[in-house]
Amino acid sequence: MNLTGKKIVVIGMGKTGIATARFLGKQGAKVAVTDEQPIDKWGGEFEQIAKEKWLEIGSYNIRILTGACIVVPSPGVPPHNVLLVEAQKRNIPVISEIEIAYRFLKVPVIAVTGTNGKTTTTTLLGEILKGSGKKTFVGGNIGNPLIEYAEGSQKDDFIVAEISSFQLQWIEKFRPFIAMLLNITCDHINYHGSFSEYRRIKTRIFANQTKADLAIINAADPEQEDIASIINARVIKFSSKRVLQKGIFIKKNNIGLRMPGKNEEQYPLSIINLPGLHNMENVMAAIMAARFCGCSQENIIAAVAAFRGLPHRIEFAGEKNSVKFYDDSKGTNVGSVARALETFTQPVILLLGGRDKDGDFETLKPMLAAKAKKVILFGEARDRIASLIDGHTPMLKKTKLREAIESAYKEAQSGDVILLSPGCASFDEFANYKERGIFFKDVVRNL
Repeated sequence: MNLTGKKIVVIGMGKTGIATARFLGKQGAKVAVTDEQPIDKWGGEFEQIAKEKWLEIGSYNIRILTGACIVVPSPGVPPHNVLLVEAQKRNIPVISEIEIAYRFLKVPVIAVTGTNGKTTTTTLLGEILKGSGKKTFVGGNIGNPLIEYAEGSQKDDFIVAEISSFQLQWIEKFRPFIAMLLNITCDHINYHGSFSEYRRIKTRIFANQTKADLAIINAADPEQEDIASIINARVIKFSSKRVLQKGIFIKKNNIGLRMPGKNEEQYPLSIINLPGLHNMENVMAAIMAARFCGCSQENIIAAVAAFRGLPHRIEFAGEKNSVKFYDDSKGTNVGSVARALETFTQPVILLLGGRDKDGDFETLKPMLAAKAKKVILFGEARDRIASLIDGHTPMLKKTKLREAIESAYKEAQSGDVILLSPGCASFDEFANYKERGIFFKDVVRNL
């Protein structure tokens, strides 16, 4: 991909946008950058490239598109963004950062997507590969962007990349040799416009694969029932609900792996240190990919047993007077709330709210009736959520998260669980889900 002398517009000056601009400049492109935020709110690394001669800093206006050959939106810039709409009217190609990176990558890519579990599965698979002696870069939508890796020495055996729907929106040739789709539940409707469009974009992770590649899909996910027929790669399924003739599944106290011409392998469920059925699914997907990459059963078992999970994902946050607190601040959609509730057998007081993403909260009503002792709603979305889940589960509404935590503790009895699984973005009160989770743990500590 020859970029010399071409004007390329990068929209969004967060970490990925800045890394993309820097990479394009080094390739000889004339880069124009813009962001809805004023310059003093752009990423902290921007000043490192701000004086480069190849850089044009533009206002957020369609005039910046004049003469552009390519437009690269940062993750989170929605398709209905005025600059993207105008670019498509002018037939200017719009491609994502991972698409550009892929054109320059020399290392095989394992791509992980899904509504929930992406980061856990990506991180775990990276740990398995590293523990098996394979040089591995882990990044993408977590950690370092792929575009940063593309400008380095690229001496690894594998890339394991978390890939979001935002990134898949604008791919053309991106082709992972292993692609996995963990699950599809309602999320980012405010970005994609509809659930059907969100689902379509998620399945694009398989779009350019061939018969030489591997596609890993979830046989227990109703939204994936018909996608095998549109995948050109070899398809392997995992299931938490039934035994498969070929694939990976839960069988009594083990994970079973069946492949044609090979003996069935057994991985004890007891090696998994992560709560919830959904994490068993994440582990199954990681095991399948690791075996395809040549990792031994022994190394896989050792790596899974050593993995303790990631912060803010149903993370134990403390206990006060026999009331246990769990931080699931990363649970920013309805599907993740359901999975978190499924984890517990104790009575749950659920903290739900934040900034709405047009989530389908009404679908939670049966789960709330079965699992939640009380729901305490907070943040901008509290009134809308209340209107959707109104029913048999008692509710309280609070403005801020601190009030919600304190009210939950007053309502709790010995043996209860207080669960922060907000089902919403954090941006009404916090910079991100991590800040929200840290705040939750601080308040719990000081109750």
